Amino acid sequence: MNHRAYLTLAIPLTISTMTTPLLGAVDTAVVGQLPDPAYIGGVAVGTLIFNTLYWVFGFLRVSTSAFAAQANGASDPAQGVLALSRPFLIAVIVGMCFILLQWPIEYAALTLIAPDSDVSKFAVEYFRIRIWGAPFTLMNYVILGWLMGMAKIKESLFLQVLMNVLNMILAILFVHVFSFAVKGVATATLMAEIIAFVLGLLIVMKASSFEWKMPSIQTLIDTQSMKKMFNGNKDLFIRTICLLVVINMFTAKGASFGTEFLAANAVLFQIHYIMAYFFDGFANASSILVGKAVGSNDKKLYKKTLSLSRQWSVITAFIIASIYGLFQEKIIELFTSLPSVIELSTTYGAWLMIYPFAACFGLVIYGVFTGATEITPVRNSMIYAMIIYIIIQITVTPIWHNHGLWLAFIVYTIGRSGFLVLYTPRLNKKLWHLKEGI
Repeated sequence: MNHRAYLTLAIPLTISTMTTPLLGAVDTAVVGQLPDPAYIGGVAVGTLIFNTLYWVFGFLRVSTSAFAAQANGASDPAQGVLALSRPFLIAVIVGMCFILLQWPIEYAALTLIAPDSDVSKFAVEYFRIRIWGAPFTLMNYVILGWLMGMAKIKESLFLQVLMNVLNMILAILFVHVFSFAVKGVATATLMAEIIAFVLGLLIVMKASSFEWKMPSIQTLIDTQSMKKMFNGNKDLFIRTICLLVVINMFTAKGASFGTEFLAANAVLFQIHYIMAYFFDGFANASSILVGKAVGSNDKKLYKKTLSLSRQWSVITAFIIASIYGLFQEKIIELFTSLPSVIELSTTYGAWLMIYPFAACFGLVIYGVFTGATEITPVRNSMIYAMIIYIIIQITVTPIWHNHGLWLAFIVYTIGRSGFLVLYTPRLNKKLWHLKEGI
Protein backbone atom coordinates (compact mmCIF):
# COMPACT_ATOMS: atom_id res chain seq x y z
CA MET A 1 0.00 0.00 0.00
CA ASN A 2 1.46 3.36 -1.09
CA HIS A 3 0.15 6.90 -1.69
CA ARG A 4 -0.91 6.09 -5.24
CA ALA A 5 -2.90 2.99 -4.23
CA TYR A 6 -4.53 4.87 -1.36
CA LEU A 7 -5.54 7.77 -3.62
CA THR A 8 -6.79 5.39 -6.31
CA LEU A 9 -9.36 4.27 -3.75
CA ALA A 10 -9.86 7.59 -1.93
CA ILE A 11 -10.41 9.94 -4.88
CA PRO A 12 -13.41 8.09 -6.42
CA LEU A 13 -14.85 7.71 -2.91
CA THR A 14 -14.36 11.43 -2.31
CA ILE A 15 -16.18 12.27 -5.53
CA SER A 16 -18.90 9.81 -4.55
CA THR A 17 -19.41 11.07 -1.00
CA MET A 18 -19.18 14.71 -2.11
CA THR A 19 -22.44 14.19 -3.98
CA THR A 20 -24.28 13.52 -0.68
CA PRO A 21 -24.29 17.09 0.70
CA LEU A 22 -25.21 18.35 -2.75
CA LEU A 23 -28.81 17.22 -2.15
CA GLY A 24 -29.21 19.85 0.58
CA ALA A 25 -26.83 22.30 -1.10
CA VAL A 26 -28.71 22.24 -4.40
CA ASP A 27 -32.03 22.74 -2.60
CA THR A 28 -30.57 25.72 -0.71
CA ALA A 29 -28.94 27.20 -3.83
CA VAL A 30 -32.06 26.88 -5.99
CA VAL A 31 -34.37 28.61 -3.48
CA GLY A 32 -31.58 31.05 -2.62
CA GLN A 33 -32.25 32.78 -5.94
CA LEU A 34 -35.86 33.49 -4.92
CA PRO A 35 -36.66 36.98 -3.52
CA ASP A 36 -37.31 36.18 0.14
CA PRO A 37 -34.80 34.78 2.71
CA ALA A 38 -37.72 32.84 4.24
CA TYR A 39 -37.39 30.37 1.33
CA ILE A 40 -33.81 29.57 2.34
CA GLY A 41 -34.82 29.42 6.00
CA GLY A 42 -37.69 27.05 5.26
CA VAL A 43 -35.50 24.66 3.29
CA ALA A 44 -32.80 24.94 5.98
CA VAL A 45 -35.28 23.95 8.70
CA GLY A 46 -36.76 21.17 6.53
CA THR A 47 -33.29 19.85 5.69
CA LEU A 48 -32.38 19.92 9.39
CA ILE A 49 -35.41 17.77 10.24
CA PHE A 50 -34.38 15.16 7.68
CA ASN A 51 -30.73 15.30 8.71
CA THR A 52 -31.90 14.63 12.25
CA LEU A 53 -34.03 11.67 11.18
CA TYR A 54 -31.57 10.14 8.75
CA TRP A 55 -28.29 10.80 10.54
CA VAL A 56 -29.59 9.01 13.62
CA PHE A 57 -29.59 5.94 11.37
CA GLY A 58 -26.43 6.87 9.47
CA PHE A 59 -24.86 3.76 11.00
CA LEU A 60 -26.79 1.80 8.36
CA ARG A 61 -24.23 2.99 5.80
CA VAL A 62 -21.16 3.10 8.05
CA SER A 63 -21.56 -0.29 9.73
CA THR A 64 -22.74 -1.94 6.51
CA SER A 65 -19.55 -0.74 4.83
CA ALA A 66 -17.39 -2.04 7.68
CA PHE A 67 -19.02 -5.50 7.89
CA ALA A 68 -19.04 -5.83 4.08
CA ALA A 69 -15.33 -4.91 3.95
CA GLN A 70 -14.52 -7.56 6.56
CA ALA A 71 -16.56 -10.16 4.65
CA ASN A 72 -14.72 -9.14 1.48
CA GLY A 73 -11.34 -9.38 3.22
CA ALA A 74 -12.22 -12.85 4.52
CA SER A 75 -13.60 -13.91 1.07
CA ASP A 76 -16.87 -15.00 2.70
CA PRO A 77 -19.86 -14.69 0.28
CA ALA A 78 -22.42 -15.77 2.91
CA GLN A 79 -21.37 -12.98 5.27
CA GLY A 80 -21.38 -10.60 2.32
CA VAL A 81 -25.07 -11.33 1.74
CA LEU A 82 -25.87 -10.94 5.44
CA ALA A 83 -23.92 -7.66 5.61
CA LEU A 84 -26.52 -6.27 3.19
CA SER A 85 -29.73 -8.07 4.18
CA ARG A 86 -29.64 -7.41 7.95
CA PRO A 87 -29.37 -3.59 7.81
CA PHE A 88 -31.72 -3.57 4.79
CA LEU A 89 -34.46 -5.07 6.96
CA ILE A 90 -33.86 -2.39 9.61
CA ALA A 91 -33.99 0.36 6.95
CA VAL A 92 -37.40 -0.77 5.69
CA ILE A 93 -38.91 -0.94 9.18
CA VAL A 94 -37.52 2.41 10.35
CA GLY A 95 -38.46 4.19 7.10
CA MET A 96 -42.07 3.06 7.38
CA CYS A 97 -42.17 4.19 11.03
CA PHE A 98 -41.05 7.68 9.95
CA ILE A 99 -43.96 7.89 7.49
CA LEU A 100 -46.48 6.70 10.10
CA LEU A 101 -45.16 9.17 12.68
CA GLN A 102 -44.75 12.14 10.33
CA TRP A 103 -47.25 14.43 12.09
CA PRO A 104 -45.78 14.20 15.61
CA ILE A 105 -42.27 14.50 14.10
CA GLU A 106 -43.26 17.69 12.27
CA TYR A 107 -44.90 19.20 15.35
CA ALA A 108 -41.98 18.37 17.66
CA ALA A 109 -39.36 19.71 15.23
CA LEU A 110 -41.09 23.04 14.61
CA THR A 111 -41.81 23.48 18.32
CA LEU A 112 -38.14 22.90 19.15
CA ILE A 113 -36.66 25.12 16.42
CA ALA A 114 -39.43 27.77 16.64
CA PRO A 115 -38.77 29.58 13.31
CA ASP A 116 -40.69 32.64 12.12
CA SER A 117 -44.15 31.97 10.65
CA ASP A 118 -43.07 32.38 7.00
CA VAL A 119 -40.08 30.08 7.51
CA SER A 120 -42.30 27.55 9.28
CA LYS A 121 -44.78 27.54 6.38
CA PHE A 122 -42.10 26.67 3.82
CA ALA A 123 -40.49 24.11 6.14
CA VAL A 124 -43.85 22.28 6.40
CA GLU A 125 -44.25 22.26 2.60
CA TYR A 126 -40.77 20.76 2.22
CA PHE A 127 -41.21 18.19 5.00
CA ARG A 128 -44.61 16.84 3.92
CA ILE A 129 -43.30 15.91 0.49
CA ARG A 130 -39.83 14.55 1.33
CA ILE A 131 -41.03 12.37 4.23
CA TRP A 132 -42.45 9.85 1.74
CA GLY A 133 -38.92 9.09 0.63
CA ALA A 134 -37.78 7.94 4.09
CA PRO A 135 -37.64 4.16 3.37
CA PHE A 136 -35.84 4.76 0.08
CA THR A 137 -33.28 7.09 1.65
CA LEU A 138 -32.40 4.60 4.38
CA MET A 139 -32.27 1.66 1.96
CA ASN A 140 -29.96 3.76 -0.24
CA TYR A 141 -27.67 4.15 2.80
CA VAL A 142 -27.43 0.37 3.04
CA ILE A 143 -26.87 -0.15 -0.68
CA LEU A 144 -24.12 2.49 -0.85
CA GLY A 145 -22.46 1.19 2.32
CA TRP A 146 -22.42 -2.34 0.95
CA LEU A 147 -21.03 -1.30 -2.44
CA MET A 148 -18.25 0.71 -0.74
CA GLY A 149 -17.41 -2.12 1.65
CA MET A 150 -17.19 -4.55 -1.24
CA ALA A 151 -14.82 -2.06 -2.96
CA LYS A 152 -17.34 -1.53 -5.78
CA ILE A 153 -16.25 2.09 -6.02
CA LYS A 154 -17.21 2.79 -9.64
CA GLU A 155 -20.71 1.46 -9.02
CA SER A 156 -21.24 3.52 -5.86
CA LEU A 157 -19.84 6.61 -7.60
CA PHE A 158 -22.18 6.15 -10.57
CA LEU A 159 -25.20 5.72 -8.31
CA GLN A 160 -24.56 8.81 -6.19
CA VAL A 161 -23.59 11.07 -9.06
CA LEU A 162 -26.67 10.00 -10.99
CA MET A 163 -28.95 10.69 -8.01
CA ASN A 164 -27.53 14.17 -7.46
CA VAL A 165 -27.41 15.20 -11.11
CA LEU A 166 -31.02 14.10 -11.43
CA ASN A 167 -31.90 16.07 -8.29
CA MET A 168 -30.21 19.21 -9.66
CA ILE A 169 -31.97 19.02 -13.03
CA LEU A 170 -35.39 18.36 -11.52
CA ALA A 171 -34.97 21.08 -8.85
CA ILE A 172 -34.08 23.72 -11.44
CA LEU A 173 -36.93 22.55 -13.69
CA PHE A 174 -39.57 22.53 -10.95
CA VAL A 175 -38.52 25.84 -9.35
CA HIS A 176 -37.36 28.07 -12.19
CA VAL A 177 -39.49 26.67 -15.05
CA PHE A 178 -42.69 25.53 -13.33
CA SER A 179 -42.41 27.96 -10.34
CA PHE A 180 -43.15 25.30 -7.71
CA ALA A 181 -40.73 27.00 -5.23
CA VAL A 182 -40.11 24.93 -2.07
CA LYS A 183 -42.49 22.17 -3.15
CA GLY A 184 -40.44 21.84 -6.31
CA VAL A 185 -37.09 21.21 -4.58
CA ALA A 186 -38.73 18.70 -2.20
CA THR A 187 -40.35 16.80 -5.07
CA ALA A 188 -37.09 16.76 -7.01
CA THR A 189 -35.22 15.21 -4.08
CA LEU A 190 -37.97 12.64 -3.47
CA MET A 191 -37.98 11.52 -7.11
CA ALA A 192 -34.18 11.32 -7.23
CA GLU A 193 -34.07 9.13 -4.09
CA ILE A 194 -36.68 6.68 -5.42
CA ILE A 195 -34.98 6.32 -8.82
CA ALA A 196 -31.58 5.85 -7.12
CA PHE A 197 -33.01 3.05 -4.97
CA VAL A 198 -34.37 1.10 -7.95
CA LEU A 199 -31.09 1.46 -9.85
CA GLY A 200 -29.12 0.63 -6.69
CA LEU A 201 -30.83 -2.73 -6.33
CA LEU A 202 -30.08 -3.58 -9.94
CA ILE A 203 -26.43 -2.56 -9.50
CA VAL A 204 -26.04 -4.72 -6.36
CA MET A 205 -27.35 -7.79 -8.19
CA LYS A 206 -25.11 -7.15 -11.19
CA ALA A 207 -21.95 -6.11 -9.28
CA SER A 208 -21.86 -9.14 -6.97
CA SER A 209 -19.26 -11.78 -7.78
CA PHE A 210 -21.23 -14.47 -5.95
CA GLU A 211 -24.67 -16.02 -6.33
CA TRP A 212 -27.44 -14.34 -4.36
CA LYS A 213 -29.45 -16.58 -2.12
CA MET A 214 -31.68 -15.09 0.56
CA PRO A 215 -30.66 -16.35 4.02
CA SER A 216 -33.20 -18.06 6.23
CA ILE A 217 -35.00 -15.99 8.87
CA GLN A 218 -33.08 -17.88 11.56
CA THR A 219 -29.75 -16.96 9.97
CA LEU A 220 -30.87 -13.39 9.30
CA ILE A 221 -31.71 -12.72 12.95
CA ASP A 222 -28.93 -14.87 14.43
CA THR A 223 -28.60 -13.66 18.02
CA GLN A 224 -24.82 -13.37 18.25
CA SER A 225 -24.40 -11.70 14.85
CA MET A 226 -27.27 -9.27 15.44
CA LYS A 227 -25.86 -8.48 18.88
CA LYS A 228 -22.47 -7.64 17.34
CA MET A 229 -24.11 -5.44 14.71
CA PHE A 230 -26.31 -3.63 17.22
CA ASN A 231 -23.46 -3.13 19.69
CA GLY A 232 -21.50 -1.24 17.05
CA ASN A 233 -24.63 0.50 15.82
CA LYS A 234 -25.64 1.48 19.36
CA ASP A 235 -22.41 3.44 19.75
CA LEU A 236 -22.80 5.00 16.30
CA PHE A 237 -26.39 5.87 17.24
CA ILE A 238 -25.21 7.68 20.38
CA ARG A 239 -22.45 9.38 18.39
CA THR A 240 -25.02 10.64 15.90
CA ILE A 241 -27.36 11.84 18.65
CA CYS A 242 -24.49 13.96 20.00
CA LEU A 243 -23.88 15.39 16.53
CA LEU A 244 -27.56 16.21 16.11
CA VAL A 245 -27.79 17.85 19.52
CA VAL A 246 -25.03 20.22 18.42
CA ILE A 247 -26.55 20.94 14.99
CA ASN A 248 -30.06 21.45 16.36
CA MET A 249 -28.79 23.76 19.12
CA PHE A 250 -26.76 25.67 16.54
CA THR A 251 -29.73 26.07 14.16
CA ALA A 252 -32.24 26.96 16.87
CA LYS A 253 -29.90 29.60 18.34
CA GLY A 254 -29.22 31.04 14.88
CA ALA A 255 -32.97 31.20 14.23
CA SER A 256 -33.41 33.21 17.43
CA PHE A 257 -31.21 35.95 15.89
CA GLY A 258 -33.71 36.39 13.01
CA THR A 259 -34.55 35.02 9.55
CA GLU A 260 -31.53 36.60 7.82
CA PHE A 261 -29.10 35.09 10.34
CA LEU A 262 -30.84 31.72 9.93
CA ALA A 263 -30.45 32.01 6.14
CA ALA A 264 -26.77 33.06 6.35
CA ASN A 265 -25.91 30.26 8.76
CA ALA A 266 -27.77 27.82 6.48
CA VAL A 267 -25.58 28.85 3.53
CA LEU A 268 -22.39 28.50 5.60
CA PHE A 269 -23.52 25.15 6.99
CA GLN A 270 -24.06 23.81 3.48
CA ILE A 271 -20.49 24.85 2.61
CA HIS A 272 -19.31 23.18 5.83
CA TYR A 273 -21.12 19.96 4.80
CA ILE A 274 -19.28 19.95 1.47
CA MET A 275 -15.96 20.36 3.30
CA ALA A 276 -16.84 17.57 5.74
CA TYR A 277 -17.85 15.16 3.01
CA PHE A 278 -14.61 15.89 1.16
CA PHE A 279 -12.85 14.39 4.18
CA ASP A 280 -15.43 11.61 4.31
CA GLY A 281 -14.13 10.16 1.06
CA PHE A 282 -10.73 9.60 2.68
CA ALA A 283 -12.45 8.22 5.79
CA ASN A 284 -14.32 5.69 3.64
CA ALA A 285 -11.07 4.64 1.96
CA SER A 286 -9.46 4.15 5.37
CA SER A 287 -12.51 2.23 6.61
CA ILE A 288 -12.45 -0.15 3.64
CA LEU A 289 -8.69 -0.80 3.94
CA VAL A 290 -8.78 -1.27 7.71
CA GLY A 291 -11.80 -3.58 7.41
CA LYS A 292 -9.91 -5.61 4.84
CA ALA A 293 -6.78 -5.64 7.06
CA VAL A 294 -8.74 -6.85 10.09
CA GLY A 295 -10.62 -9.46 8.03
CA SER A 296 -7.39 -10.85 6.55
CA ASN A 297 -5.26 -10.29 9.70
CA ASP A 298 -2.85 -8.05 7.76
CA LYS A 299 -1.05 -5.90 10.34
CA LYS A 300 1.20 -4.27 7.73
CA LEU A 301 -1.79 -3.04 5.70
CA TYR A 302 -3.39 -1.67 8.87
CA LYS A 303 -0.30 0.29 9.94
CA LYS A 304 0.22 1.74 6.46
CA THR A 305 -3.44 2.75 6.21
CA LEU A 306 -3.25 4.54 9.56
CA SER A 307 -0.13 6.42 8.45
CA LEU A 308 -1.64 7.42 5.09
CA SER A 309 -4.87 8.50 6.81
CA ARG A 310 -2.97 10.92 9.04
CA GLN A 311 -0.92 12.37 6.19
CA TRP A 312 -3.85 12.90 3.85
CA SER A 313 -5.93 14.44 6.65
CA VAL A 314 -3.50 17.35 6.82
CA ILE A 315 -2.95 17.63 3.05
CA THR A 316 -6.73 17.67 2.45
CA ALA A 317 -7.22 20.38 5.10
CA PHE A 318 -4.72 22.66 3.30
CA ILE A 319 -6.40 22.04 -0.07
CA ILE A 320 -9.92 22.78 1.22
CA ALA A 321 -8.91 25.88 3.19
CA SER A 322 -6.97 27.27 0.22
CA ILE A 323 -9.87 26.80 -2.21
CA TYR A 324 -12.34 28.38 0.20
CA GLY A 325 -10.00 31.27 1.03
CA LEU A 326 -9.46 32.12 -2.65
CA PHE A 327 -13.10 31.85 -3.75
CA GLN A 328 -15.13 32.58 -0.60
CA GLU A 329 -17.39 35.28 -2.07
CA LYS A 330 -17.98 33.40 -5.31
CA ILE A 331 -18.86 30.24 -3.39
CA ILE A 332 -21.36 32.09 -1.17
CA GLU A 333 -22.96 33.75 -4.20
CA LEU A 334 -23.68 30.28 -5.64
CA PHE A 335 -26.13 29.77 -2.77
CA THR A 336 -27.97 33.09 -2.68
CA SER A 337 -28.42 36.34 -4.57
CA LEU A 338 -29.81 38.27 -1.57
CA PRO A 339 -27.36 41.08 -0.64
CA SER A 340 -28.19 41.01 3.09
CA VAL A 341 -27.63 37.25 3.31
CA ILE A 342 -24.40 37.47 1.26
CA GLU A 343 -23.10 40.19 3.60
CA LEU A 344 -23.83 38.17 6.74
CA SER A 345 -22.44 34.97 5.20
CA THR A 346 -19.21 36.76 4.30
CA THR A 347 -18.92 38.26 7.80
CA TYR A 348 -19.20 34.91 9.56
CA GLY A 349 -17.69 32.82 6.77
CA ALA A 350 -14.17 33.45 8.07
CA TRP A 351 -14.80 30.70 10.65
CA LEU A 352 -14.88 28.16 7.82
CA MET A 353 -11.20 28.91 7.11
CA ILE A 354 -10.43 27.25 10.45
CA TYR A 355 -12.86 24.36 10.09
CA PRO A 356 -10.77 22.07 7.79
CA PHE A 357 -7.84 22.08 10.23
CA ALA A 358 -10.13 21.57 13.22
CA ALA A 359 -11.95 18.66 11.57
CA CYS A 360 -9.31 16.81 9.55
CA PHE A 361 -8.14 14.17 12.04
CA GLY A 362 -11.56 13.55 13.56
CA LEU A 363 -13.24 12.98 10.20
CA VAL A 364 -10.56 10.81 8.57
CA ILE A 365 -9.31 8.76 11.55
CA TYR A 366 -13.01 8.06 12.23
CA GLY A 367 -12.83 5.76 9.20
CA VAL A 368 -10.04 3.73 10.82
CA PHE A 369 -12.20 3.05 13.89
CA THR A 370 -15.34 2.18 11.91
CA GLY A 371 -13.38 -0.14 9.60
CA ALA A 372 -12.13 -1.99 12.67
CA THR A 373 -15.72 -1.95 14.08
CA GLU A 374 -14.33 -0.38 17.27
CA ILE A 375 -16.95 2.32 17.74
CA THR A 376 -16.84 3.00 21.50
CA PRO A 377 -13.98 5.55 21.20
CA VAL A 378 -15.92 7.35 18.45
CA ARG A 379 -18.93 7.54 20.74
CA ASN A 380 -16.91 8.79 23.70
CA SER A 381 -15.08 11.47 21.70
CA MET A 382 -18.41 12.85 20.47
CA ILE A 383 -19.91 12.90 23.98
CA TYR A 384 -16.96 14.88 25.33
CA ALA A 385 -16.99 17.29 22.35
CA MET A 386 -20.76 17.84 22.68
CA ILE A 387 -20.40 18.77 26.35
CA ILE A 388 -17.73 21.32 25.43
CA TYR A 389 -20.01 22.77 22.73
CA ILE A 390 -22.96 23.17 25.10
CA ILE A 391 -20.82 24.93 27.70
CA ILE A 392 -19.36 27.38 25.17
CA GLN A 393 -22.69 28.13 23.47
CA ILE A 394 -24.39 28.87 26.78
CA THR A 395 -21.58 31.07 28.10
CA VAL A 396 -20.24 32.82 24.99
CA THR A 397 -23.19 33.47 22.62
CA PRO A 398 -24.87 35.99 25.00
CA ILE A 399 -21.68 38.08 24.59
CA TRP A 400 -20.50 37.40 21.01
CA HIS A 401 -23.87 36.39 19.47
CA ASN A 402 -23.38 34.65 16.10
CA HIS A 403 -19.58 34.79 16.36
CA GLY A 404 -19.91 33.02 19.71
CA LEU A 405 -22.08 30.38 18.04
CA TRP A 406 -19.42 29.68 15.41
CA LEU A 407 -16.67 29.69 18.04
CA ALA A 408 -18.56 26.99 19.96
CA PHE A 409 -18.89 24.90 16.79
CA ILE A 410 -15.19 25.17 15.89
CA VAL A 411 -14.04 24.26 19.41
CA TYR A 412 -16.46 21.30 19.37
CA THR A 413 -14.91 20.19 16.06
CA ILE A 414 -11.39 20.43 17.52
CA GLY A 415 -12.61 18.31 20.44
CA ARG A 416 -13.93 15.61 18.08
CA SER A 417 -10.52 15.34 16.43
CA GLY A 418 -8.41 15.61 19.56
CA PHE A 419 -10.24 13.03 21.65
CA LEU A 420 -10.29 10.48 18.81
CA VAL A 421 -6.56 10.88 18.15
CA LEU A 422 -5.93 10.20 21.85
CA TYR A 423 -7.77 6.88 21.51
CA THR A 424 -5.69 5.68 18.53
CA PRO A 425 -2.81 4.04 20.50
CA ARG A 426 -5.38 2.07 22.51
CA LEU A 427 -7.00 0.87 19.27
CA ASN A 428 -3.63 -0.29 17.88
CA LYS A 429 -2.89 -2.25 21.05
CA LYS A 430 -6.35 -3.84 21.29
CA LEU A 431 -6.61 -4.91 17.66
CA TRP A 432 -3.27 -6.57 17.26
CA HIS A 433 -3.00 -8.02 20.75
CA LEU A 434 -6.30 -9.75 20.08
CA LYS A 435 -5.25 -10.89 16.61
CA GLU A 436 -1.82 -12.13 17.60
CA GLY A 437 -2.85 -13.60 20.93
CA ILE A 438 -0.32 -11.49 22.85
